[in-house]
Amino acid sequence: MTGDCTPRRQYKRVRSLSVLPRAHHTVLPEQALRGGMPTIAETHIVNRERVQPTHANNYQSAHGGIVMKWMDEIGAMSAMRAARESCVTAQMSRVDFERPIPIGDTALIDSYAYATGRTSVRVRIEVAREEPHTGETEETTSAYATFVAVDDGKPTPVPELTAESEECKRLRETALAEEPDR
Repeated sequence: MTGDCTPRRQYKRVRSLSVLPRAHHTVLPEQALRGGMPTIAETHIVNRERVQPTHANNYQSAHGGIVMKWMDEIGAMSAMRAARESCVTAQMSRVDFERPIPIGDTALIDSYAYATGRTSVRVRIEVAREEPHTGETEETTSAYATFVAVDDGKPTPVPELTAESEECKRLRETALAEEPDR
């Protein structure tokens, strides 16, 4: 899945997500198109947002509400890949703001689905700040979110999520062990 989409510059990646294949750079595999069970790697999404003055709080760093909006949007994309349906946010829990993202830096938003319920998808989301000139990264924010798949405004069943490699199994187990009480 990594193909020719590997970044030219090697970045120090955020904690655990660096082990996932870069599925977000490719079209979903044929298995997904045929309706096979989604994999954790298929749900991995990475997005970048440049922190502008309009995103800032009084301390010249990204406002927490803006960061949460970005996390919600990217988390929903991971959930939709897992559910293969539109998803709405049901819960965001244990949002930890560890350090600020200054104006001018890039926010790297990284998410993947790690578990499914009957109609829900649980997603791990991490944010890092990237210094644009050096590529240096540092983890800033993390959260767990639950999304519900909907069709015609009603909850709809989601397929089981598979962990296709030992690394993906480890990510799932870590997320399950660290997630807030459900």
